[in-house]
Amino acid sequence: MTETNPFIFYPDTKLNETASARPVDAGLLDIGRRLLAAAEEARAYGLAAVHIGVVAPVAVVSLGDPSTRDYRVLYNPRVVSTDGPQEIGPEGSVSMPGIEVDVLRAHSAVIAFDDEAGQGQELALSGFPARVAQHEIDQVNGVFFLTKISRLKREAAIRRFAKLGRR
Repeated sequence: MTETNPFIFYPDTKLNETASARPVDAGLLDIGRRLLAAAEEARAYGLAAVHIGVVAPVAVVSLGDPSTRDYRVLYNPRVVSTDGPQEIGPEGSVSMPGIEVDVLRAHSAVIAFDDEAGQGQELALSGFPARVAQHEIDQVNGVFFLTKISRLKREAAIRRFAKLGRR
């Protein structure tokens, strides 16, 4: 991590660590502020705290139209349920810039999380916002998006990333 680029990069082992749920406190709120600033700066659709090097149960997701960024900070996020058809869609990560792969995800998801006050909330999402939320909640749980694709496609993506000279 540097001042100009706050993100950790694949294959950093932190990307495989699961963040344990905990009460929303000043420490988590600070991580949420830093994560939101990083998402805004990068114009990311979503980020998990681990992307800035902190294994914590915090994610930022853009809930609106993909052309805009309507960010929500989620503390202790989890997927409650998924519904609808499974759809293939492109996904990438700030921890693996320049790489995008097609990932199969549910079209709709109900997510639960704590807000800044520590109050439980639920949101029903569909389409792109549901994909972003599922992707970032997976990452909070130590599931990097490449694990959602076949071994051959994963190895090809890793080779492409290495060729970009970012590893």
